[in-house]
Amino acid sequence: MQTAIAGAATSTRTSWRQGRDARDARLAAAVSLAKGKIVAASDATGLLEAVIRPGDRVCLEGDNQKQADLLSSALLAVDLAKVSGLHMVQSGVVLPEHLDLFERGVAKRLDYAYSGPQSARIATMLFGGKIELGAVHTYLELFARYFIDLTPNVALIAAVSADREGNLYTGPNTEDTPTVVEATAFKDGIVIAQVNEIIDRVPRVDIPGDRVHFVVQADKPFFVEPLFTRDPAAITESQILTAMLAIKGIYAPYGVKRLNHGIGFNTAAIELLLPTYGEKLGLKGKVASHFALNPHPALIPAIESGWVEQIHSFGSEVGMDEYIRARPDVYFTGPDGSLRSNRAFSQVAGLYACDMFIGSTLQIDLQGNSSTVTTSRIAGFGGAPNMGSDARGRRHPSEPWLQAGKEADPDGLAPLRRGRKLVVQIGETFGDKNAPLFVEQLDALALAEKLKLELAPVMIYGDDVTHIVTEEGIANLLLCRDASEREQAIRGVAGYTAVGRARDAAMVGRLRERGVIRRPEDLGIDPFDADRSMLAARSIKDLVHWSGGLYAPPSKFRNW
Repeated sequence: MQTAIAGAATSTRTSWRQGRDARDARLAAAVSLAKGKIVAASDATGLLEAVIRPGDRVCLEGDNQKQADLLSSALLAVDLAKVSGLHMVQSGVVLPEHLDLFERGVAKRLDYAYSGPQSARIATMLFGGKIELGAVHTYLELFARYFIDLTPNVALIAAVSADREGNLYTGPNTEDTPTVVEATAFKDGIVIAQVNEIIDRVPRVDIPGDRVHFVVQADKPFFVEPLFTRDPAAITESQILTAMLAIKGIYAPYGVKRLNHGIGFNTAAIELLLPTYGEKLGLKGKVASHFALNPHPALIPAIESGWVEQIHSFGSEVGMDEYIRARPDVYFTGPDGSLRSNRAFSQVAGLYACDMFIGSTLQIDLQGNSSTVTTSRIAGFGGAPNMGSDARGRRHPSEPWLQAGKEADPDGLAPLRRGRKLVVQIGETFGDKNAPLFVEQLDALALAEKLKLELAPVMIYGDDVTHIVTEEGIANLLLCRDASEREQAIRGVAGYTAVGRARDAAMVGRLRERGVIRRPEDLGIDPFDADRSMLAARSIKDLVHWSGGLYAPPSKFRNW
């Protein structure tokens, strides 16, 4: 018996340090290029050729906003005899170089979350077979897989500054960096950081030096996309009307204090109406006080007017640094005064701690499924599916959550009835280039068939959507009792689109009588009152004034 037990306990492995030994061999191959941890920018490509192997999983930042652009260019220039066929696992495909890697053959396979600026080109390359697609993820989903089955062999990251021991200061745009580094450094991977400068002491240690193997000083600051700036001058009266409907028809009756706003002019209009229309409705202190949100410049008037108590951010926003530094009661900041953002933490906050997500999309079908995919554009998901989903693991109650749950299941036993997160899709019935928001079938289905995908890239599933807001009114899908009612509620706010014109007028009328559909007049809103004079700021310059001169907008938004 003792012999059998001893035999069973004998390992078939000759070494339990294979990963670590492989990492050490890579480090040894690059040691001649470094002085300590510092590598000259001119040697960046040589460094990558030394530490990356063909077929490696490489995480390149590639975030929603900040970009490790020097390292992107360096990777693009590698000798294909040394580095090829890489599997890129990065949250954002934002720069042209990110796709040039596939054109040249440096990379082969891609798992990602967001590709807004490259959405048209990535569609063309996928259709043409230039990219082998793993999956389009949500941010949290991709981050989770970094720790399970998509762990990077090499991470190429960006930071503001480093000291000679490799301690990094990521500044306001920390974003994905801690998550990427954690997964890579603690599973025998190699972390290479490009920084704007190397200094004696960093303002705060965002990434400890023992997790960073090499540092490359770039000749210019890393690129940051001003993704969340919406010029109030571009907000239309139709968008103001949808914002009024949302505030009076959803924010007010549910008492939503904890929320996330998506990117778009409809939500920017909401932010700029809080100090005016919201004030008129007596809602200050009752709604919109705690956010999981990037530092939206459009929210400055609401902050200055005392509406907003606290904001945790996924990343920062260009031009907002000094404003954030001067408002530590609102934003999460470090001892140096700058914003501490974290995409993974803020995504979790949006998923579990927020009672509402409200955002725009490109297409909505008759079941309420929504997608930003069209026949010629694949923008990815980013964080919207996390923000816009009902977290079934949630257990803490709140009034909006409980009220939504009661509307969805009025006959359920209260102590056992799950609440519901409010998931609101807001938009105009016709969007850019007169494209209809409502469709019989999502383009995502055609894309899935063309690319032979097992799963269509749906951004928010219909069973998570609770409300749809258009200039026609609000459809409260929580109050629908079957699929037919749900379809007619959606058709009822689809206006003069083909979907809207096919409504059953009698059934839509009955839904309106029950409050499933509410027109502007049902809420006491006159569409003619939706005027740009209602906005607390009507230009970027107005936002600067509201900030006391602290907001420094990007040059492309300045017209003075």
